[in-house]
Amino acid sequence: MPSETLTITDNRTGKTYELPITHETIKATDLRQMKTDPSDFGLMPYDPSYMNTAACKSRITFIDGDKGILEYRGYPIDQLAEKASFLETAYLIWYGELPNAAQLAVWTAQYAAQPPVPEMVKRVIAAFDRKAHPMAMLISALGALSSVYPDAKKVGDPANRLSHAMRLLAQVPAISAYIYRHGQGLPMIDPDPKLSYAGNFHRMLFAKDNGPYTPDLVLEEALDILLILHADHEQNCSTSTMRLVGSSQADPYASMAAAAAALYGPLHGGANEAVLRMLEEIGSVDNIPGFITKVKAGEGRLMGFGHRVYKNYDPRAKIIKRTADQVFAVTGKNQKIDMAVLLEKIALEDEYFIKRKLYPNVDFYSGIIYQAMGFPTEMFTVLFAVGRAIGWLAQWEEMLCDGDQKIGRPRQIFLGPAKRDYVAIEQRG
Repeated sequence: MPSETLTITDNRTGKTYELPITHETIKATDLRQMKTDPSDFGLMPYDPSYMNTAACKSRITFIDGDKGILEYRGYPIDQLAEKASFLETAYLIWYGELPNAAQLAVWTAQYAAQPPVPEMVKRVIAAFDRKAHPMAMLISALGALSSVYPDAKKVGDPANRLSHAMRLLAQVPAISAYIYRHGQGLPMIDPDPKLSYAGNFHRMLFAKDNGPYTPDLVLEEALDILLILHADHEQNCSTSTMRLVGSSQADPYASMAAAAAALYGPLHGGANEAVLRMLEEIGSVDNIPGFITKVKAGEGRLMGFGHRVYKNYDPRAKIIKRTADQVFAVTGKNQKIDMAVLLEKIALEDEYFIKRKLYPNVDFYSGIIYQAMGFPTEMFTVLFAVGRAIGWLAQWEEMLCDGDQKIGRPRQIFLGPAKRDYVAIEQRG
């Protein structure tokens, strides 16, 4: 049986090194021993955008992009979306195992018992212009929570971490609903803990007043599924940000504000907005052949197709496509779904897209569903954050409990000028 090592010969010095291989990786710090001179810093890997660098060990989410596999704690995403509730999935992501009935009841009671959003945070939201982007409001509100709960800084206390994780699990959807209603010029609606997680969120978003409210079951289930699909996705930009900021022992509110800021970028959470803008620009099914011709000529982009990780059909996109049919049966079908279906058909059959492995991703259908449910385009990324909050929190918890982790600090390759002396301003050219 071959040895689990990697042998490297440094041709600069002729020296040979044997590095241990663990979990198909070598430690980057093992390269430091490769020097041309004892005073050298040692060899470093150069990996812009972390294309092939593992920065942590995780037991939460598994992705095989080539095979189109996504699993939370070993459970396939399609099984969880079909059979589990969001709160059940959140328990799984946090604790690592599916809850039994008693455990789920306690978890649900903990969520339901959380205090309401502080008045100060509501005032922060109300201070924004109604046309401000909802993600800017969310980031500010999360940062404000850090000042309301100063004991959250005790990140070394596991019980305290769980307490504030539960608080965020309850308050992120409430804050998001308040942001939506502020933008619509509507009064804020109190939560109703008797409803499901998605049902309560639906109430805070769309209820007319604080009276009894029964959400449409189809839309409630669709929202629950969408939250499950967005709950975690391994070491993406926002999750890595949550871990990096959390590595400084920042509290979970500040860490999540940073993660939300990363999600705000159009290359991350804003991708489903781009899909809708693309469909609006195309205009109708009749214009799709001409649009495809332009894309293949390099004169445009097919938004919602392709993924940094998936080189196969995004498993979440398949689930969302099924969910879309159920939603449109309630809300009515619009021409955007007809355009999306035709675009997908062309991309899956055209050699140009097949060769480039451009398959639909989670953003392709999610924006259309959100729009059908009555959300303005600017709210899409906030809805993403509501589902992702539990993933961010579980990744933050895992990082804090990992003895290998220290405060994050990437290295750089310095290419600037060598040391030089200051020149007085009157002597400069």
